[in-house]
Amino acid sequence: MCRKSAMVCLVKSPTNSQRALPSVADRLAVLPDPRDRRGRRHSLVSVLLTACCAVLTGVRSYAAVGQWAANAPQDALARLGVRALGPLGVRRAPATSTIRRVLTLVCPGGLADLLGRDPVGAESLTVDGKSARGSRTDTAAAAHLLCAVLPGGHAVAQLRVPDKTTEVTAFTALPAPFDLAGITVTADALHTCRDHAKWLVEAKRAHYLMVVKRNQPTLHAALRSLPWKQAPPAATTAGPVTGTGRHARSAR
Repeated sequence: MCRKSAMVCLVKSPTNSQRALPSVADRLAVLPDPRDRRGRRHSLVSVLLTACCAVLTGVRSYAAVGQWAANAPQDALARLGVRALGPLGVRRAPATSTIRRVLTLVCPGGLADLLGRDPVGAESLTVDGKSARGSRTDTAAAAHLLCAVLPGGHAVAQLRVPDKTTEVTAFTALPAPFDLAGITVTADALHTCRDHAKWLVEAKRAHYLMVVKRNQPTLHAALRSLPWKQAPPAATTAGPVTGTGRHARSAR
């Protein structure tokens, strides 16, 4: 099974050399095409690149992606890899139905890993989860996504948390394929548990910074008893912190 969804996995986790390919098209070419060989008019890479470019312009639906593709100029379609047809060499963009079918069939695990940024060399990595807006239906709950993000907002990888579970079950699976040696992994109080801390230190040789709240009374009380007022600040941040306006202080 795919480590990122409940579907049958179509590709093994990408290697470091595949993730390091400079071209997005070369990375996407690693994915196997889930469609039948017969009747393919557009390559898998051209369809995926068309959808990516459309989403970057702000569209949020399959119909809008198809409309963007239909209105794309010939030079843009050429750069996306859409092949020329007929004696005049006219490039016809993938139809909305083709784009929808490919995006629902392609392996989400391989796609997310190939488009993410390698965390090697980074100082920190933040793990956080959010429910995808607009993903809730009458018969299914909203898709809850867990994402690993580098400073600056660059995503490393993302996976969907299995239904009827919490982010805790997906924490180790998210950054498992990546080298985290020397990186400080930060997470909220939900992930403050011994198993996660032990896995980060022993299995990934990483550091961790986790929030402790009153749901862990023993640890919370032990931390509150420390002489925090005597610890000199290592850094103080004052300014427009979104939604709170608080001062952030870290001790040595």
